[in-house]
Amino acid sequence: PCLMWLCCPVAEKTGKVLGEFCRCYKEQFGVALFNSVRYEIEGTGGPQPQLLHRKVPLEDHVIYSGNIFQYIEENKKWRNRFCVVPHNYGLVLYENKLAYERELQPRVLVNSAGYKVLTSVEQYLELVNNSLPGVTPKSGHSPMLKCPTDFPLILWHPYARHYYFCVMTGKEQEKWRAVFQDCVRHCNNGISEDSRVEAPAFTDAIRMYRQSREQYGTWDMLCGNETQVLSNLVMEELLPELRSTIGPRLKGKAPERQRTWIQVSDAVYRMVYELAQAQYDAAVARCEQERPQLESTIRTDMDQIITSKEHLASKIRAFVLPKAEVCVRNHVQPYISSILEALMTPTSQGFAEAREVFFKEVTDMNMNVVNEGGLEKLVEYMEKLSHLAFHPVKMQSCYEKMDQLKLEGLQQRFDVSSTSVFKQRAQIHMRQQMDDAVYTFETLLHQELGKLQGKDDLCKSIQRILERVLKKFDYDSSTVRKKFFREALLQITIPFLLKKLAPTCKGELAKFQELIFEDFASFILVENTYEEVVLQSVMKDIMQ
Repeated sequence: PCLMWLCCPVAEKTGKVLGEFCRCYKEQFGVALFNSVRYEIEGTGGPQPQLLHRKVPLEDHVIYSGNIFQYIEENKKWRNRFCVVPHNYGLVLYENKLAYERELQPRVLVNSAGYKVLTSVEQYLELVNNSLPGVTPKSGHSPMLKCPTDFPLILWHPYARHYYFCVMTGKEQEKWRAVFQDCVRHCNNGISEDSRVEAPAFTDAIRMYRQSREQYGTWDMLCGNETQVLSNLVMEELLPELRSTIGPRLKGKAPERQRTWIQVSDAVYRMVYELAQAQYDAAVARCEQERPQLESTIRTDMDQIITSKEHLASKIRAFVLPKAEVCVRNHVQPYISSILEALMTPTSQGFAEAREVFFKEVTDMNMNVVNEGGLEKLVEYMEKLSHLAFHPVKMQSCYEKMDQLKLEGLQQRFDVSSTSVFKQRAQIHMRQQMDDAVYTFETLLHQELGKLQGKDDLCKSIQRILERVLKKFDYDSSTVRKKFFREALLQITIPFLLKKLAPTCKGELAKFQELIFEDFASFILVENTYEEVVLQSVMKDIMQ
């Protein structure tokens, strides 16, 4: 009944948010297309990676599988399930292993983007109590969730349904926690980085939309694919209204009201998801329809567009730069080294651990080749090695180094809501670096195989290739980390500067609109050019 009553206001609010976003997306699409064509024509410098990159990703392999207990909300019972994590990092739960082997329909499919992995019921209940203020079970009353063992694993989401699991031992809990966190990490990174137009247009449109509501800085819910991110954007605005409307109408004891609230929130989230998918697909289709004409204009008038943009930038620079430089000098420069130090220690330790794990795995493989059968066993060992970067338990020692990342007072000063964005980004870089190292090793060893004479030759070749790959790893690791530190510093400082400068600068930007020729208005935006000027004001300090 709740949902029938909510359908109209939810659809109306969702339509309003998505309509505004789609307008932003159309503007940013033209800018991103111009930047992409310019990049294609002019190219870019920078160091070339030494390690090889796997062009065809590994598919059709299972990352992890095993039995786990799941709480079934419909009948309030715990059931043993067989959980499989395929190459796309979805969580797939079957009735049992036999059902999986017979390729029967799974019981549950979970895309874990936006979820948090919790390992205590207390953590979970605290988040649930905070999600619906004023509804807290009284002391002595039964909480909404009881776990039959001391080793729970809970997937919590601020808007969607929650999933409850448990295992029998602490060791199992640690393994499954690593698996679940790997799934979350991978699914959060759902927007393809291969796209030079759609992806930047989408993320810039999200950023511009949030900044128009004075929400600056990193956003924890920029995770998942485009539709999931848009649904999170809508829910961020919709949830407070839902809470104040629905909260007082919920009946029953506190745990029952909390359960109902989670169900309502999940149902609204699914409704929003469907609306977001339809509107976003329509917006992308409209932009793609206009793309050939836009691209033709860009290629024909590239020089004039660049000249026009530079003229606009010079006028904005004259107005903004003096204010921005004072702001950088007083509020950013003194803290850059502290931010960098906080980022560098855990990140460098994580990459060093990835190097160590790779070295150990190849060395162990070499020993096994010596002891157990040479070339005949090599295929089997190489198959295991090829999946090393995607083994959640083996990679966990690298990932957990990022748990040390703490910006402490800097987090409040620069209004950074959470460090999770930076942790996950560094961890994804580690996984990519590991896979590049493994793939390079595979390729170089494959080239040598035809020339080898017996087991001793093979072992010497493996050792020699390992040393070569480690040198390449060290070179690429340095480049990747520098790039990561630069991006993180910009993500922390630029939103802070934009927020600081907004009261004196933002209201004056409209007067620069007349400097843009109408024919080029699809490719040059005052707001984007203003942000580029602000970025230039701090870039020198960051590069140093």
